[in-house]
Order: sequence, then C-alpha cells, then structure tokens
Amino acid sequence: MTQNQNLAALSAAGVSVWLDDLSRERLQTGNLQELIDTKSVVGVTTNPSIFQAALSKGDAYDKQIRELAERGADVDATIRTVTTDDVRNACDVFAKVYEQSGGVDGRVSIEVDPRLAHDTDKTILQAIELWKIVDRPNLLIKIPATEAGLPAITAVIAEGISVNVTLIFSVERHRAVMDAYLAGLEKAKEAGHDLSRIHSVASFFVSRVDTEIDKRLEDIGTDEALALRGKAGVANARLAYAAYEEVFLGGDRFAALSSSGARVQRPLWASTGVKNPDYSDTLYVTELVAPNTVNTMPEKTIDAVADHGVVTGDTVTGRGAESQEVFDSLSAVGIDLTDVFLVLENEGVEKFEKSWHELLEATQGQLDDKK
Repeated sequence: MTQNQNLAALSAAGVSVWLDDLSRERLQTGNLQELIDTKSVVGVTTNPSIFQAALSKGDAYDKQIRELAERGADVDATIRTVTTDDVRNACDVFAKVYEQSGGVDGRVSIEVDPRLAHDTDKTILQAIELWKIVDRPNLLIKIPATEAGLPAITAVIAEGISVNVTLIFSVERHRAVMDAYLAGLEKAKEAGHDLSRIHSVASFFVSRVDTEIDKRLEDIGTDEALALRGKAGVANARLAYAAYEEVFLGGDRFAALSSSGARVQRPLWASTGVKNPDYSDTLYVTELVAPNTVNTMPEKTIDAVADHGVVTGDTVTGRGAESQEVFDSLSAVGIDLTDVFLVLENEGVEKFEKSWHELLEATQGQLDDKK
C-alpha cells in the first residue's frame, strides 16, 4: 500500500498525523490499520464525545455490555472496561509505529472522567488507574489544562506516566502547562524514572477560538472587526509554537533535563475540523505546519487534506510577530481576549461533561435492557 502524497508531505514536514476518533468498528474492520498504511496516521486521540458517539452507533459493543450486565457491573465500571479495552487494542495496532518512531508516535490517548476537571487529587488517582488498566507504554493519559489540572499534570508526569494535556486555549495557559510538565520531569528525575520514556503533548484547540472570536467580531460589526474574522485561531497557535520554541529549544530549564534524556512536550493542534464553511476545509492543517508538532484530525479533515491539501513546508516558524499583530488588532477593536479564553475553557469542560453524562445514560439503558 502507498501513502497519500499530501499527507506524506505533511509528515515529512514534521507534523505527526493523528486521527481524532476511535471505535470498536474501526478496530474490528481493519479501518484503523488501513489509515496507518495509506493516510500516514501515526496516532489516535479520544475524548468523551468520541466514545459517546461510538457506543451509540451499531452493535459492536452489545456482546460485551451483555456480559458485563450479567456480571452485575455498574455503569461506571462498564464504561471503564469498554473504553480501556478499545484503547488497549488501538495501542497494540500502533505498536509497530511506536517502536519505529522511538516512542514518539504510535500513541493513543484516553481522557480522565471530565467530571474530575476541577478536582486535582481525583484526577491524579484516575490517571494512575487508567495507566495501570490499559498497561501499554504507548498510552497517553489526557488531563485538562484547568487550574486544578495543572498540579495533576506535574504529579502524574512525576510518576513516569505520559500525558496529553487537553483543552488549552491561550498562550498564557500553554506556558503554565509547559511549566507543569517541566516540574513533573524534575520530580520524575529525582524519583529515578527514565525520562526518555516519558512523553507529553500539549493540545492547543484551534477552530473553537475562531468560532468564539468571529461571533464577537460580527457583533461589533465594523469593517476593521470583520476583516479579522478567521485569523485568530491560526495566529494563536503560531504564538503557542513560539512559546514552545522559547521553552524547549532555548530554555535553560529544559536543557538541564534534556541531558538526562527528557523529551520536548510537542504542541498538538486539536479541534482542527473547520466549522465555518466560508473557510478552507484544510485551513487548520496547511497553515499550521511546523517541525515536531502533531495535528489530530477528524477523518473528514484527513480526507480533505488527502484530496486537495497544499503542503508548502513550514508555515509557522518565525511568524510570531505577525501573529501578535493580529491579537493587538483584536484587542484594539474591542475583543476581550481574557474573557474569550475563560468562556472557551468552561465550555470545553461542559461539553465533555455533557457527552459523558449522555454516555452514562445510554450505557445504563443498555445494561438495563440486557439484564
């Protein structure tokens, strides 16, 4: 099988292509392996919304849920078993990619219960529990970048566990996440962990920034405001990459850890499916090409890039100043950026909580039907 040229060019430019989806059907039909073989996919991310969608479609989970119901499993235990089984099996599918990439890729992410987003201690305990249940070296535990999540990130990294930090919207919070990662590495080093085996990505959400800011620009309605639509998401991510370079490519703190085998925390572009039909459906891929990054895409976006994505090399490095100009212009027309990022973080947690509750309700219904 040959790889799609556009996606292969993206990979060659330093962007790891990860699929933002997982289901038992993908695993059972060989679809996931096919994406590895033909679309340069080298990782998978999941979230509560993805599992809610997977369990609500088809009958792939019926047999297992029936068996769990017969054993008297409650709804939380059922979801934990079903989702960790899928993630473990996906980790096995990516085992070869994991080995060939020296542990950088071949990664599969699973998220802690979103109801714990504001509870540091319970997040830490569940992260450790999920790590033990899945029991695969190419797992990433997803922890949200909330105020309560930051110390949890440090504590979990300190245990030698690899982490995907999710729901990052602002560069300021991204800096706090990088700091939490470095603090975790320092503690892991003290505890004698092999730093080369600890990996992390910082998932920076892109399209949702444009959705929220565009709405506010349209409310303002001036020519200056309307001219800024569709520019904030990419500019924000480029500023995040500049911060990453500062901390990991030029920072003394990381240099001291790097000599002990520590890995950089790669920026990951999340929420890259384009929501506004007026924008190119490959916008958040082709405009965010940079070395040592990840782009996690829904399959629809992967297909769009495969079909007509134009990859012209690095479109991020050295563009921090012009990206800052976009943000200065947004502030000048009246956009309260602090409020934007607060709203986005709160909405992000709420959306995942809602999906989790829907997952609980649907699974409880299936358990009741099968008793």
